[in-house]
Amino acid sequence: MDKKRAISQLKKIKKLTDRKMLLAADWKKPWQVLISTMLSAQTKDETTIRISHLLYRKYGSLEKLSKARLSDIKKVIKPVNFYKTKAGNIKKTAEIITGEYNGKIPHEINELLKLPGVGRKTANVFLAVSGKPAIGVDTHVAYLAQILGWTKHKDKHKIEQDLENLFPKRYWISINYALVRFGRAYKTRKKQADKLREIGVLR
Repeated sequence: MDKKRAISQLKKIKKLTDRKMLLAADWKKPWQVLISTMLSAQTKDETTIRISHLLYRKYGSLEKLSKARLSDIKKVIKPVNFYKTKAGNIKKTAEIITGEYNGKIPHEINELLKLPGVGRKTANVFLAVSGKPAIGVDTHVAYLAQILGWTKHKDKHKIEQDLENLFPKRYWISINYALVRFGRAYKTRKKQADKLREIGVLR
């Protein structure tokens, strides 16, 4: 894939996206960004955002969340997929950050990956929201990157590496935002492909 063509494709997709559309990671406090991104795995953003509001209303700080009863966290986040596992990971991560990191979330990917329930996608989305050049590869990003010709891989880590090699660093942060918003706006793969052909980025 030609770098200039890929950049042109990304810019055209960004023009279609509604920047007012809230994503799971759109929170003001860093700990909320991290927790909501953990919650969002295999769960629709609409559900994640709704449940996140409930969770943060009940627990207004990471310290309070770290001291919460596991059963109470489970009750709040029950509508998200894999809520039992996520509840345990959220509590453990909150305990580790408050106890070992003095309440400050690390901004190094290797440190983030040590936290329970934090995979590469979650870590990279958190870093990108924090202004660090990173590409969070979720289902939307993986699928669109494949059909646009940005990668031939299905493994998300390899897709991440392909995108890093294809796009200059200044574009990394916007990739997840643009492709996720596009995927949510055009919900089916047929609608996505039709729209991409319409704007001339898919042959």
